[in-house]
Amino acid sequence: MSVKSRSERASGASGAAAGRPKLVLFLTIFVAMLGLSVLFPIIAPLSRQLGLSETQAGWFSTAYSLMQFVFAPIWGARSERVGRKPVLLMGLVGFSLSFGLFGLFALLGLHGTLSGTLLFVLLVASRLVGGVLSSATLPTAQAMMADLTGRENRAAAMGLIGAAFGLGVVFGPALGAALSKLGLVVPVFFSAGLGLLTALLASVTLRETRQPGQATDQKSSARHLLRGPLLLFLIISALYTLASVGMEQTIGFYVQDTLHLNSAQTATTVGGMLAIFGFLAAAVQGGAMRPLSKRVSPGLLIPAGLLVMGAGMLLVPSGHSFWGITGALALVGVGSAILGPSLSAALSLGVGENGQGQVAGLNSSALALGRMTGPLIGTGLYQRLSHGAPYIFSAVVLLVLLVISLINRQQIERQVGSTPVR
Repeated sequence: MSVKSRSERASGASGAAAGRPKLVLFLTIFVAMLGLSVLFPIIAPLSRQLGLSETQAGWFSTAYSLMQFVFAPIWGARSERVGRKPVLLMGLVGFSLSFGLFGLFALLGLHGTLSGTLLFVLLVASRLVGGVLSSATLPTAQAMMADLTGRENRAAAMGLIGAAFGLGVVFGPALGAALSKLGLVVPVFFSAGLGLLTALLASVTLRETRQPGQATDQKSSARHLLRGPLLLFLIISALYTLASVGMEQTIGFYVQDTLHLNSAQTATTVGGMLAIFGFLAAAVQGGAMRPLSKRVSPGLLIPAGLLVMGAGMLLVPSGHSFWGITGALALVGVGSAILGPSLSAALSLGVGENGQGQVAGLNSSALALGRMTGPLIGTGLYQRLSHGAPYIFSAVVLLVLLVISLINRQQIERQVGSTPVR
């Protein structure tokens, strides 16, 4: 009895020790996402005030994501060699630097000091810098969470990271809308300052989870991972992100044009919609994913997320009021909240403990590929075809992925386990 008691106490102490860095990591990702999402309501009206087209506005995300696509696997692999913490801190500082530059160039554009092609090139250049450096943040955070979590709780842990992102989306757009009343570039500088504050918080409170020089697994090379179910997971990650970001990049234009709002009203309205979107996503990721992952296999969670998200996309063009559009976005948020952590967990469970940084980097690269192409496709369809075209396109992509995931369900379950994690 006493041996069991001592074992239980040791287990509890170990869980508490792991819980503290998880909480710090959660707060770090939440604050970083908050800084990013405050921009969501203001990109569309800011672009129009700067005299830029919808397609040019799409290039801001494309440039950022292009660099993330290239560099995320590099930073993920580097975190295996030099440790997670320095790579994470570098990503946060790079995030802050890029937003500071973007805000400075936008401010000069609003004052007429910069304009036309030069303004556009400098704004895109600031996003390129941000993509190179900040692409270290997500894969390193995911790898750190995997370092701190056993296989049996991996889906719930990835849901925790998803919840941090979701909560950032809850508060960020509302905060961005409020700050935009002081000026459309104020949220940009706020994000830059918040990035530095996050880096300081992580530097002081976050402990290293992987010692530099620790051996890596030969089977965790990118060449080995890009095959079978893992490749399928990466393809789904890229394409569902493409669908999601195409919506995010055009929803501001859709709301402004459908509800006939001015720039200030658009920022406030979109901020409210995305706050509801983010709240529901965070609730699912932070609360529902843990019991779901214990009862439902990844082979069912992945298609379930695709189905719900696709249904939401189909409903967006039929929304012609605040609540009509918000209801459709809510479905998209719930679907993505089920899908994102399920894919991250499936990828993490598909490799050994010494390959977490590498696979997280590849996943971040896949996500960046979706973010890179989604804005151009979404804004191009919106500008040249119809206001509802981006959402119909996204729905078709998601439903095709649904069919593919169902066809390959047995292969998926063999990779990560055919039964729910207990």
